Amino acid sequence: MWRSEGGAGWRVRIGSLIGTMLLAGTVSAQAPAVVDAELVAYPEYPSETPAEFVPVTEAFDHERREVMIPMRDGVKLFTVILVPKGAERAPILLTRTPYDADGLTTHAESAHLGPVLQGYDNVTDVIVDDGYIRVVQDVRGKHGSEGDYVMNRPLSGPQNPTPVDHATDTWDTIDWLVENVPETNGKVGILGISYDGFLPLMALVDPHPALAVAVPMNPMVDGWLGDDWFHNGAFRQQMMPYMYSQQATRDSKLKWWSAHFDDYDAYLAAGSAGALGRSRGLEQVGFWRKILEHPAYDAFWRDQAVDRLLAARPLAVPVMLVHGLWDQEDIYGAPAVYRALEPKDTGNDRVFLVMGPWHHGQQIRDGSSLGALEFGSDTALYFRQEILRPFLAQHLIDGAPAARLAPVVAFETGTNTWRHLDAWPAGCASGCTIEATRLFLAPGARLGLDPPADAGAPFAEYVSDPAKPVPFRARPIQPVGGGPGLTWREWLVDDQREASGRPDVLAFVSDVLAEPLKVSGTPRVHLVAATSGTDSDWVVKLIDVYPDEVAAQPEMGGYQLMVAADIFRGRYRESLETPGALAPGEPLLYRFALPTAHHVFRRGHRIMVQVQSSWFPLYDRNPQTFVPSIFWAAPEDFAKAVQRVYHSPDHASYVELPLVVTD
Repeated sequence: MWRSEGGAGWRVRIGSLIGTMLLAGTVSAQAPAVVDAELVAYPEYPSETPAEFVPVTEAFDHERREVMIPMRDGVKLFTVILVPKGAERAPILLTRTPYDADGLTTHAESAHLGPVLQGYDNVTDVIVDDGYIRVVQDVRGKHGSEGDYVMNRPLSGPQNPTPVDHATDTWDTIDWLVENVPETNGKVGILGISYDGFLPLMALVDPHPALAVAVPMNPMVDGWLGDDWFHNGAFRQQMMPYMYSQQATRDSKLKWWSAHFDDYDAYLAAGSAGALGRSRGLEQVGFWRKILEHPAYDAFWRDQAVDRLLAARPLAVPVMLVHGLWDQEDIYGAPAVYRALEPKDTGNDRVFLVMGPWHHGQQIRDGSSLGALEFGSDTALYFRQEILRPFLAQHLIDGAPAARLAPVVAFETGTNTWRHLDAWPAGCASGCTIEATRLFLAPGARLGLDPPADAGAPFAEYVSDPAKPVPFRARPIQPVGGGPGLTWREWLVDDQREASGRPDVLAFVSDVLAEPLKVSGTPRVHLVAATSGTDSDWVVKLIDVYPDEVAAQPEMGGYQLMVAADIFRGRYRESLETPGALAPGEPLLYRFALPTAHHVFRRGHRIMVQVQSSWFPLYDRNPQTFVPSIFWAAPEDFAKAVQRVYHSPDHASYVELPLVVTD
């Protein structure tokens, strides 16, 4: 037998007889391990891996620099700087991210900058062709950066006792870049999507003088009213795996696990979102504990609402807000920030809004289609080349011409046409107005512009059973994500026919349209409803019903396309901050906004409004019994409820449409 012993170059040889006896079990375990031994020398065999390898990159069209940029509190942030070879007086495009700056800038083993960035940055056609210096930085506490990570770190103030936040970190980063990257012209633009889109908004709070432009795309803005974590108080529980992987470790390598193929079964078996989190150890994660502590719209959420923060500050930097009309994750944020900033743009030349027919982040991918919808052109390519590129160049590249963009560029779904507008909402460039028009729910599952008359039943009803909640899409329901085979990005354009045929979903349908009907802006729900329980959720969907046959696209015959839809948690009917029980059986008014729409219901189509009381498992189940916290609803709290939607003259329910009318 041989055993390593001591330093390199020596081994101890153990007596073969004793070794054999030990293996046979005939020697006591208390016996000495070595009876006789001798030291034997063996030759060195040097490692073929050098102590430090220096890559040869002379053939590269760019130089990669990895630096740790110091912040004002001494924390250093890992930053990748990609400089085009031969760059002189080049502008900088900065993205700050919690998603691994190193991984996001090494997408290909290539000597060329385009393939290196492809996949993360599908704006490479703009970045490479226009010669930008690309900078990607890990936010504090994630991946290569030092410091502590806090989800959507609030500004220094009531929710953040430290003197540092994303605004100060961006300021310090830009200050370092313009002083230490000699190839730059001293102009910096910041852009990003989702969390990376929230961060450019933070840069606008106290912008560095060198910050020349910001492009927040699909930004996280208000996590309670309508972005990632809640919608009008209903908890988006399928975001729990994101919280888990994002905060459990610095490198985000720990992944959520499930014992079910169908997320519907997984979340139903758990009971409540709180119980599910506990079963995964999620209470070790700081943000999850904050979610549990703040289920209502209290100061914790209001203090962080980015549109509120920016509304209270001067507008100093040109900004282009980019929105997806079918953004399945952050459908609230960009239009909300536009509403906050646009009044400050007195010259109509500093705040721009772009709305495309996209899922979350699709503007940097292929934009020719979304699910079953075909747009007739690559709408994302048009955005990048005809809108984003000249906008960035105007503000960042020395001597570039003015972009000459309309303040609002919005894709009109239904007709598949780009519209160039002076403001939002706006029905057209000129010669039209927007009239708030009520689309009434009526007896007989009818939908129309005429108020309900006395004839007919005063309400329609259904039974909502928490044991059998309405799926938000066809089962088996996939997890949230964009991996191979996953269609999470498409769910907002899923065909709604399956839901319309359920007994626990009401579907009100208009007559066939003799003329096109265009909506431009925010539809608003005015729902009069009653529940036999003491709490309830209300889901309202505005739907475009295609003709029974569509010659050009047969598979679209009868398709039910959601144009705008959202959920409202009934306990917040009177106060978003203070929940209250509902009076059983009493008709109550629920008012809430649906996401922004820019859509034409074409001639030959019909309009549908669906009403239901669950949207599972994207949103946690309402037990329909008032409890202090739905996160901890017990099995006995969940109860069936009879839901009544009223459509009588005294209790009219309707969706108020921003209807475009030609002058």
